[in-house]
Amino acid sequence: MNPPGLDHLLTCLRFPSVSTDSTRRTDVRACAEWLLSKVREMGLTGELHETPGHPVLVAQNKRIAGRRTVLLYAHYDVQPAEPLGEWKSPAFEPTIHDGRIFCRGATDNKGQLMAHMQGLAETLEQHADVPVNLTLLFEGEEEIGSPNLKPFLEQHRELLKCDVVAISDTGMVAPGVGTFTYGLRGIACMEAKIYGPAIDLHSGIFGGAIANPVTAIARLTATLHDAEGRVMIDGFYDGVRPIADWERKAWAELGDGDAEMLALTGSPALFGEPGYTERERRWARPTAEVNGIGGGYQGEGSKTVIGREAFVKLSFRLVPDQHPALVLQHAAAHLHAHLPKGVRLEVTPGHTGMPYLMDPHSVLGTAAQRALKKVFGEKTALIREGGSIPIVQAFKDVLNADTLLLGLALPDCQAHAPNENFPIENFVAGVRLNQALLAELA
Repeated sequence: MNPPGLDHLLTCLRFPSVSTDSTRRTDVRACAEWLLSKVREMGLTGELHETPGHPVLVAQNKRIAGRRTVLLYAHYDVQPAEPLGEWKSPAFEPTIHDGRIFCRGATDNKGQLMAHMQGLAETLEQHADVPVNLTLLFEGEEEIGSPNLKPFLEQHRELLKCDVVAISDTGMVAPGVGTFTYGLRGIACMEAKIYGPAIDLHSGIFGGAIANPVTAIARLTATLHDAEGRVMIDGFYDGVRPIADWERKAWAELGDGDAEMLALTGSPALFGEPGYTERERRWARPTAEVNGIGGGYQGEGSKTVIGREAFVKLSFRLVPDQHPALVLQHAAAHLHAHLPKGVRLEVTPGHTGMPYLMDPHSVLGTAAQRALKKVFGEKTALIREGGSIPIVQAFKDVLNADTLLLGLALPDCQAHAPNENFPIENFVAGVRLNQALLAELA
């Protein structure tokens, strides 16, 4: 027998709400409208607010003076499902196997969103209210960097005023271990394009006489790191906040992270900035990554050409106290300074997000830890995460509210990859976590 609320989650997962794909625009809206119908059925007042992109759902209960106000954030958009051929079941048809739901968005973020929804539904059914002044804020653009949400927060500052924000869009360090994420890395993206001849050229007739853009992009990309993995951009590490001693100790007590990382990724060996453990590198050190590189002929067999252009897509994960705009400025200067001769470079900045860090030992942080212990037991992990949720710092900047990140994703959930999955037991635990968290915050 399925646990209460699971059927609603399966329905939500069937919406292919891919925010980056313009052909899915009606599917994204349909998912938002379905969620709106559910919050209204629960007895909350709700409305879809239009943005230049996808709509934002806001729902609230009746305000009672003296209560703490909690804003519960989630996103209903998902990543593209490609490559479709690597899915073991259809990407947008939820399939249950070995206690896990396989579907795009199962973990990121619909499973976690719907766990909170079910927790609220049960509390409202039993008590006709929840113990806090509650605001639900669900957006449809998180997977493209939330470009319209900060302006929405600024425009609706009074409506969204709160004491604390709660989000379940992060991970757990292991099954059954309650995990409080108190820090996130920021992000800054860019694309660099190199241009050579006006057209593709015969590599025999012209090779050796002009610069090859594909060779140039490879050489330029190789200048970003030294042989041991340090980022070689001047000024890149300026302002990076050192890791606190208590953090190093707490993370070391979480087990053999090196072995876990090798088992999880299937990589033959670890690699990265010397002097740090793999957790420290992922959670508290900045990185520069190549997300895509290409140029020239990509088809089957040979085609002896010199391509007229080539590209590289880069992302930088940032930590306190780095600023994305400054990092992009330093990166662009580095690329121009190391550009090989005979080609032209164009750099286009992409989306950015600030790093986030809060004190997990604050009043709100300890309330979150008590809620986790109620659901998962005494062992609680205090971690940072390597990923980015750009809107978290915006909540701090605009609403002056800290965010409690209480994730339900397991390390092998394969978010953003084929066969994304979410354990049903984590959905059930998330229902209880919602109830325990609101009780503690009250």
